[in-house]
Amino acid sequence: MWFQTKSGKSDVNVNPVSDDSRQSRQLVRQRAISEAVMAEGAIRIEDLAERFDISVMTVHRDLDELEARGLLRKTRGQATALSTSLVESSDVYRLNREVAEKESLAVAALEFIEPGQSIFLDDSTTVLQLAKYLPTRAPLTVITNVLTLMNELTGMRGISLVALGGDYYNWCSAFLGRMTNEAIQKLRADIFIMSTSAITDDVCFHQTLETVDTKRAMFESAATRILLVDHTKFEKRALHALAELTEYDIVIVDAQTAAEHITRMRSKGIRVVVAPKLARADGTSAARH
Repeated sequence: MWFQTKSGKSDVNVNPVSDDSRQSRQLVRQRAISEAVMAEGAIRIEDLAERFDISVMTVHRDLDELEARGLLRKTRGQATALSTSLVESSDVYRLNREVAEKESLAVAALEFIEPGQSIFLDDSTTVLQLAKYLPTRAPLTVITNVLTLMNELTGMRGISLVALGGDYYNWCSAFLGRMTNEAIQKLRADIFIMSTSAITDDVCFHQTLETVDTKRAMFESAATRILLVDHTKFEKRALHALAELTEYDIVIVDAQTAAEHITRMRSKGIRVVVAPKLARADGTSAARH
């Protein structure tokens, strides 16, 4: 099941967000709320309203969204924390983590994209950083199951969008499941660009099986597989294995990745590209030291 749009003309309404700044503020606030609840275990709704200087009604709306995304549990009069592994799977949590590193990875990935190609993009916030640069490689056909990417790519000049449908999962803003995977299996793309939740023993892992199944379908339907990973992924753990690093054509890491990881991967024949730190307008490095 998929829907296709051409650049400059939309054949399906994917509800693009009109007020980016408002949505950004809301996401930042929701992430702050989720982190506060995770740190303290439980917080009363009235206390959240006072702490964040918002109405009780707004707190209820935020908690409803955070609960739907699997970040916390909303009980009578308070919000309570869930396990850290589930929280770290949510795009609300991931969106503002290691932003500079993710952008450097996205810019490095551009070097492997050529005009006229078709590209699978996954639901990672690292790949989300790539979207704004894609018109520089137009014309392109982009295939994705991610609602956030659909919103951003709709109407972009030179981008033909193939939007994959299926069961919508609010916590990752993506369509997953059998319908999504069957649609992917009927397609063939030049490149699959993705990230992962964790790397253990040089194997990519994710916290949910639904995510693994959909990414694996894209993996199998692409001629070239490119993995984008920042240094923190080597320090994390997740439940379900997706693919060994040796199965990827290119693994792009950020400049803060430990030399031991890079050396080990290269010794296994993995093509590792180290993304340079991006410079700010003032000439300093955008990535943290």
